[in-house]
Amino acid sequence: MPEFGYSIIGLDPDKTAKARGREVRMSPKAAREVCNELRGLRLEAAKTYLEDVIAMRQAVPYRRYDKKVGHRRGLYKADSGRYPVKASKAILRVLENAENNADYKGLDLDRLRITHISAYPGRMLKRFIERARGRSTAFNEQMVNVEVVLTEE
Repeated sequence: MPEFGYSIIGLDPDKTAKARGREVRMSPKAAREVCNELRGLRLEAAKTYLEDVIAMRQAVPYRRYDKKVGHRRGLYKADSGRYPVKASKAILRVLENAENNADYKGLDLDRLRITHISAYPGRMLKRFIERARGRSTAFNEQMVNVEVVLTEE
C-alpha cells in the first residue's frame, strides 16, 4: 500500500486538524479556483460561502481558467466567474470532515481558520466513445485530490 502524505509539513499537531478527499469526481480547474477563494477564510465563513455558491447566489471568480468565461455580478477580484456547484459540494464535504476531526481533537470550532487547502489532479479514468467506421475517440475523466488543514488561532 502506498503511503500518501500531505503537501504541507511542519504543522503543530495539537493546533491543527486535517482532512483529505481522494479521487473525487469533479473538474480540477473548478476545484482549483474554489480552493483559491477559500484559502485563509475562517471555517464558518467558508461554509456559508460554499453554500451560497451551491445555491447560485455567489459566483466564484475565475482568475486562471478564465478564457471564454462570462462575467458575473458581485465579483470583486475578477470580472469572469462561474458557479461550480459539483466542486463546491465535494469541497464542502471535505471541510465538514476536517471540522469533525477538529471537534474530535478538542479544538475550538469558532477559532478555526483554513491555513492550507489545495486541489491537484488525481487518477484519470480512460474511456472511449465509439465512432463511425470502426474508430473511437478517447473520453477521459480527470479525478481530483483535495486536502484541507484547519488551524486554531
